[in-house]
Amino acid sequence: MNYIHDRNSNIIFSLHDSRVSEIKFHNKRLILKVHKIFQYTENGEKTYSGEIYFEKCDVDLCNVLIFNKTLGEGRFSGKSVYLQEFMADYADAEFEIITEGYFGNTTTYTGWLWEDKKAPVSAIMYIWNCGDMVYRIEE
Repeated sequence: MNYIHDRNSNIIFSLHDSRVSEIKFHNKRLILKVHKIFQYTENGEKTYSGEIYFEKCDVDLCNVLIFNKTLGEGRFSGKSVYLQEFMADYADAEFEIITEGYFGNTTTYTGWLWEDKKAPVSAIMYIWNCGDMVYRIEE
C-alpha cells in the first residue's frame, strides 16, 4: 500500500533505527529499500518493511557526507560524495537512520554507515526532490 507524505502535516511514519539496504534511481525516481518503517497508533507501534520513493528527484543535488568515525568522539574529518557515487562505492553498505528531517524539498537523514562489519561511522544523506515522497508499505 502506498502513502504519500504530506509535507504540511505531521509525519505518519518514522524511519528511526531503519537500515537502508539498497538505493536505486530510475526515471527521476529515487528508491530507498528499508527493513523497518514504524507507525505509531493508538494501539501501539506497528512495524512494516518497504520502500521510500522520492518522485522527481534530482540526484545532482543529492549528496552524502561520510565521516571517519562516530561524531561526538573528538576531532573528525570526512568527505562529501554525490549520491550516485555513494550508490556505486557503498553498494554493500547499510545506512542506519537515526534522525530524519523534512524541510521543503529536502530530506535529511543522519545516522551510521555500516560497512564490512567494521564499527560504524557517522553519515548524513541529503535528498532533493520536487515530487511526492511515498512510503510503499509491505503488509
